[in-house]
Amino acid sequence: MGLNQVTDASFAADVEQSNIPVLVDFWAEWCGPCRMMNPILEKFQETHAGAINVVKLNVDDNPEAATRFKVLSIPTMLVFKNGEVVKQLVGAMSEARLEEALGEWVGTPA
Repeated sequence: MGLNQVTDASFAADVEQSNIPVLVDFWAEWCGPCRMMNPILEKFQETHAGAINVVKLNVDDNPEAATRFKVLSIPTMLVFKNGEVVKQLVGAMSEARLEEALGEWVGTPA
């Protein structure tokens, strides 16, 4: 299936103007931990479709958004709600840890 990709050009429309929270995965092709997060994020998106949208932003191809939100290491995942960053997660993590960290944004108890 794969997650939707966003770019510097589409960031405002796809993320900041979304009606539901958006988890943006800042990643790069060469980043091993980023690749490890792919199946975890895809499953998270499937499980919580409609409550949160999970998208990916390649920092090598789209440096503007990464710089704007001060993403210094990857993977970094930012949750946006109403155009504002409401949660930041840095580093690879298990599915259980991701669920725990984001429960309040997808309606599951922490």
